[in-house]
Amino acid sequence: MIITKTPLRIGFVGGGTDIPAYYRKYTGSLISAAINKYIYIIVNKKFDSKIRVSYSTTEIVDTVDQIKHPSVREAMKLLEIDGGIEVLSISDIPSQGTGLGSSSTFLVGLLNALHAYKSEYASKEQLAKEAIKIEREILNEAGGKQDQYMASYGGINLLTFNKNESVFVSPVSLDIDKLEKLKSHMAFYYTGISRQSSNIHVDMEKKINEHLDAYHKMKDLSKDFFNALYTNDINKLGQILNENWKLKKSQSEKISTDFIDNLYNKALSFGAMGGNLIGAGGGGFFVFVIDSENKKKLNALNLREIKFDFDFEGSRIIYFSE
Repeated sequence: MIITKTPLRIGFVGGGTDIPAYYRKYTGSLISAAINKYIYIIVNKKFDSKIRVSYSTTEIVDTVDQIKHPSVREAMKLLEIDGGIEVLSISDIPSQGTGLGSSSTFLVGLLNALHAYKSEYASKEQLAKEAIKIEREILNEAGGKQDQYMASYGGINLLTFNKNESVFVSPVSLDIDKLEKLKSHMAFYYTGISRQSSNIHVDMEKKINEHLDAYHKMKDLSKDFFNALYTNDINKLGQILNENWKLKKSQSEKISTDFIDNLYNKALSFGAMGGNLIGAGGGGFFVFVIDSENKKKLNALNLREIKFDFDFEGSRIIYFSE
């Protein structure tokens, strides 16, 4: 039996510049952070030759091609695993439509477990690239590259997406005091809305040439945010998030709604300096930068607050037994 533990992530600034239609022409850049909310994958050798896959439903099939879950099916085909195996997933947070990169996190954790099942070593770079290959090339799912790299590497990172498909991972290395100050000025809330990110990504890619200035500015803001993290300038971080959110909303009418706009404006009136709706938009989670003494005011939003910490390990094997 093998168990992997893989972190979800919060995107701060520059999201969308990891979409191929943008970075292949202009190079993309964003800041993202892995958090201590996880997807766990359990892989076990089955007594017989069948395949059992358990997630929100349970599949018991005879061959890999019969698996309905696309990521599980293609991961097993890529690693040439043909049967006699059980795969189970468990998530700390609802695993679909929440904007935390859950589908890619699931796949990275699965690939990590399947490589271990075959007694193979897979580097963090390999796990990210294999997940991208499955999601973007084999399944042709719309979206970018940040989720796979963040799930694999963990940490707080400036990710650079190059025209030649390479990705530079630049970790933000803050001491304990700066990390604690950063966390104490952040609030994380669930809107209660789930959505299909692929629909938003498709719309964004169709309109990308109409909003190039916004993408360019968001890319520049990611570098400003990177510098502000090191100086621990909380006001600056909030201002950058606020500017990024305005630019992000302009990319597609699907990114925000009147309900979401109302929540955001209320948060600002309660003292938030800025925020971001995590992921593609349309629902999921908000992150706000706010002074610690004003945090309680956000309770008036009537949203569920999620306490979180940062994760600096990325996908890892937490249990292995013959």
